[in-house]
Amino acid sequence: MEENIQGNNKMKHILAVILLSGAILLGLVSLVRERIVNPSQYTASFTGEGRVFAKPDIAQIQLAVRTDRAKDAVTAVKNNTDKINSVIKKLKDLEIEEKDIKTTAYQLNPEYDYPANVGRQVLAGYSVYQEVTVKIRNLDNVGRVIEQVTSVGVNQITGPTFTIDDLSEVHKQAREEAIAKAKEQANSTANMSGLRLGKLVGVYEETSRGGMPPVYYAKAMDSAIGMGGESAFPAPEIQTGENEVILRVTLTYQIK
Repeated sequence: MEENIQGNNKMKHILAVILLSGAILLGLVSLVRERIVNPSQYTASFTGEGRVFAKPDIAQIQLAVRTDRAKDAVTAVKNNTDKINSVIKKLKDLEIEEKDIKTTAYQLNPEYDYPANVGRQVLAGYSVYQEVTVKIRNLDNVGRVIEQVTSVGVNQITGPTFTIDDLSEVHKQAREEAIAKAKEQANSTANMSGLRLGKLVGVYEETSRGGMPPVYYAKAMDSAIGMGGESAFPAPEIQTGENEVILRVTLTYQIK
């Protein structure tokens, strides 16, 4: 009986040792994993900014035709559709490809008057608004496009805004400058503070685009447009300027 009790105690002791060893092993595995995933508890980050000015190569403009107070919805839609179709034909005549012409808004709404002697709203007609967004790849044609589309019915214009079609090379230049500045800041800080930097463990990048704000140009009254197929005003002179592309890079280092 005594031998059985001693045997049971020995077995319990062995099981306790095994369980304790397993817990220690799991703890070590977790610690090693944490060290791999997060090698250092302490890091330092430094940010550099790169700025590049580049000439835009695309103008984007919103052209709209609005018809107000047609007697019924059918008439409003027909009148507006005839005009917008003329606008799209004119754009194609100006060698703007179909892929660069996109309808971005269409609205049909009733309009009401509120006569004081009636005391309630009275239907006054229907309005239709259709907008197309156009990309102009030949920037020398921006002013001419504005002039020509107003002659065939456009009575609201927003833009142009100038963009760069392929930003990869511009981003590369800005990135090189930003990284160089971030590294310079890291080395300068380390030298002045005695901070010992380890290996690079993180890179974060963000971009923003400065430069030319949108230019707003509008002729809301059809009476301002010549009735003989030509616009009553000369083509506006459009200055494209340059776009400023800003790219920031943050470098994160381990601290030894």
